[in-house]
Amino acid sequence: MPQPAPQVTQADVERIVRREFRPEDHAAALDVLAAYGTKSWHNEPARVRVALLKLARGNLQKLRQQLAAAGTDYRDVLSMAEYPSYFTQVSPGGRDPAARQQAIDADWRQYRRWFEQP
Repeated sequence: MPQPAPQVTQADVERIVRREFRPEDHAAALDVLAAYGTKSWHNEPARVRVALLKLARGNLQKLRQQLAAAGTDYRDVLSMAEYPSYFTQVSPGGRDPAARQQAIDADWRQYRRWFEQP
Protein backbone atom coordinates (compact mmCIF):
# COMPACT_ATOMS: atom_id res chain seq x y z
CA MET A 1 0.00 0.00 0.00
CA PRO A 2 1.72 3.18 -1.08
CA GLN A 3 1.60 6.14 1.25
CA PRO A 4 1.05 9.62 -0.15
CA ALA A 5 4.11 11.84 0.03
CA PRO A 6 3.74 15.59 0.32
CA GLN A 7 5.09 17.84 -2.39
CA VAL A 8 6.64 20.82 -0.65
CA THR A 9 8.81 23.75 -1.63
CA GLN A 10 11.22 26.09 0.10
CA ALA A 11 8.40 28.64 0.10
CA ASP A 12 6.38 26.19 2.21
CA VAL A 13 9.33 25.87 4.60
CA GLU A 14 9.50 29.63 5.03
CA ARG A 15 5.72 29.94 5.46
CA ILE A 16 5.69 27.30 8.17
CA VAL A 17 8.66 28.86 9.97
CA ARG A 18 6.70 32.14 10.12
CA ARG A 19 3.66 30.30 11.42
CA GLU A 20 5.36 28.02 13.95
CA PHE A 21 8.10 30.21 15.44
CA ARG A 22 8.13 33.55 17.19
CA PRO A 23 9.30 36.37 14.89
CA GLU A 24 12.55 36.76 16.81
CA ASP A 25 13.33 33.07 16.15
CA HIS A 26 12.64 33.02 12.39
CA ALA A 27 16.25 33.64 11.32
CA ALA A 28 17.63 31.06 13.77
CA ALA A 29 15.10 28.44 12.64
CA LEU A 30 15.94 29.04 8.98
CA ASP A 31 19.67 28.75 9.80
CA VAL A 32 19.10 25.39 11.50
CA LEU A 33 17.02 24.15 8.56
CA ALA A 34 19.64 25.28 6.04
CA ALA A 35 22.02 22.69 7.49
CA TYR A 36 19.90 19.92 5.97
CA GLY A 37 20.50 19.62 2.25
CA THR A 38 24.19 20.46 2.30
CA LYS A 39 25.45 16.88 1.92
CA SER A 40 25.18 14.72 -1.17
CA TRP A 41 23.24 12.09 0.79
CA HIS A 42 20.65 14.57 2.14
CA ASN A 43 17.54 13.52 0.28
CA GLU A 44 14.40 15.61 -0.32
CA PRO A 45 15.59 18.74 1.53
CA ALA A 46 12.32 20.72 1.46
CA ARG A 47 10.23 17.72 2.55
CA VAL A 48 12.63 16.86 5.37
CA ARG A 49 12.76 20.49 6.50
CA VAL A 50 8.98 20.60 6.74
CA ALA A 51 9.03 17.33 8.70
CA LEU A 52 11.61 18.86 11.06
CA LEU A 53 9.32 21.83 11.59
CA LYS A 54 6.33 19.64 12.33
CA LEU A 55 8.23 17.64 14.92
CA ALA A 56 9.82 20.72 16.51
CA ARG A 57 6.48 22.47 17.16
CA GLY A 58 8.02 25.93 17.29
CA ASN A 59 10.87 24.96 19.63
CA LEU A 60 14.43 25.72 18.43
CA GLN A 61 16.02 23.11 20.69
CA LYS A 62 13.67 20.42 19.37
CA LEU A 63 14.40 21.61 15.84
CA ARG A 64 18.13 21.05 16.44
CA GLN A 65 17.44 17.61 17.92
CA GLN A 66 15.34 16.61 14.94
CA LEU A 67 18.02 17.89 12.58
CA ALA A 68 20.51 15.58 14.30
CA ALA A 69 18.08 12.67 13.85
CA ALA A 70 17.70 13.50 10.15
CA GLY A 71 21.47 13.41 9.82
CA THR A 72 21.41 9.81 11.01
CA ASP A 73 18.44 8.67 8.91
CA TYR A 74 16.11 11.18 7.32
CA ARG A 75 13.43 8.50 6.92
CA ASP A 76 12.93 8.39 10.69
CA VAL A 77 12.04 12.08 10.66
CA LEU A 78 9.72 11.71 7.68
CA SER A 79 7.90 8.72 9.14
CA MET A 80 7.31 10.33 12.53
CA ALA A 81 6.13 13.61 11.01
CA GLU A 82 4.03 12.24 8.18
CA TYR A 83 2.88 8.81 9.41
CA PRO A 84 3.14 8.62 13.20
CA SER A 85 0.19 6.25 13.70
CA TYR A 86 1.20 3.95 10.90
CA PHE A 87 4.72 3.47 12.25
CA THR A 88 3.69 3.11 15.87
CA GLN A 89 0.43 1.15 15.59
CA VAL A 90 0.61 -0.99 12.45
CA SER A 91 2.61 -4.17 12.70
CA PRO A 92 5.17 -4.47 9.88
CA GLY A 93 3.98 -8.02 9.22
CA GLY A 94 0.33 -7.21 9.82
CA ARG A 95 -2.04 -8.90 7.45
CA ASP A 96 -5.01 -6.58 7.82
CA PRO A 97 -4.94 -4.32 4.77
CA ALA A 98 -7.98 -2.37 5.99
CA ALA A 99 -6.22 -1.44 9.25
CA ARG A 100 -3.11 -0.42 7.34
CA GLN A 101 -5.13 1.76 4.98
CA GLN A 102 -7.06 3.33 7.87
CA ALA A 103 -3.80 4.34 9.55
CA ILE A 104 -2.41 5.76 6.30
CA ASP A 105 -5.60 7.74 5.65
CA ALA A 106 -5.80 9.09 9.21
CA ASP A 107 -2.15 10.11 9.19
CA TRP A 108 -2.47 11.81 5.82
CA ARG A 109 -5.51 13.78 7.01
CA GLN A 110 -3.72 14.98 10.15
CA TYR A 111 -0.62 15.94 8.16
CA ARG A 112 -2.64 17.91 5.60
CA ARG A 113 -4.55 19.75 8.36
CA TRP A 114 -1.25 20.76 9.96
CA PHE A 115 0.45 21.64 6.67
CA GLU A 116 -2.42 23.74 5.31
CA GLN A 117 -2.89 25.90 8.40
CA PRO A 118 -2.50 29.58 7.58
